[in-house]
Amino acid sequence: MKVEPVVLEGDFVRLEPMRLDHLPALVEVGMDESVWKWTNNVVNDASDIERYVREAIAMRMQGTSIPFVTIEKATGTVVGSTRFGNIDTANKKVEIGWTWINPKWQRTVINTEAKLLMLTHAFETWNCIRVELKTDSNNDKSRNAMLRIGCTEEGTLRNHMITESGRFRDSVYFSIIQTEWESVKQNLTSKITA
Repeated sequence: MKVEPVVLEGDFVRLEPMRLDHLPALVEVGMDESVWKWTNNVVNDASDIERYVREAIAMRMQGTSIPFVTIEKATGTVVGSTRFGNIDTANKKVEIGWTWINPKWQRTVINTEAKLLMLTHAFETWNCIRVELKTDSNNDKSRNAMLRIGCTEEGTLRNHMITESGRFRDSVYFSIIQTEWESVKQNLTSKITA
């Protein structure tokens, strides 16, 4: 696995490696409080998003994460963010997560194609044997989206994290393994072309 920042581009979405100059656009779309409801982060103002971006870029510099901004190709508008994280080259696995999208673009082709691009990169470029996804156990929308993608729910880690607000979070883990990839790819592709 040669892990380095990369641009991933489809018909509807472009994922660009996150940079500090993306900050104004991320603030513009990231101030909706519903975006952060089930994340570990507390976002009250632009400085909170700046901290989020700086931490994501620092993790990229450490080689443990590749954060992206999510861009709607038709308009060139930054609509949110996602990333590869918990990169484990020795065990050929990665996590896809930290995904948030402004509500205006939720339930559109944007996130579906972004997941297709990221999974394709993980399985076909990095030759991963496993991709993990997780979400707050209370986040039914995210849980249903992961099942819709074709992920397998593996279980719940109780008191898995302490959020910035101090709440104990239970996390539900999902995965896709290498032998399931072709079926998941066909499923996602059909959702985009439908």
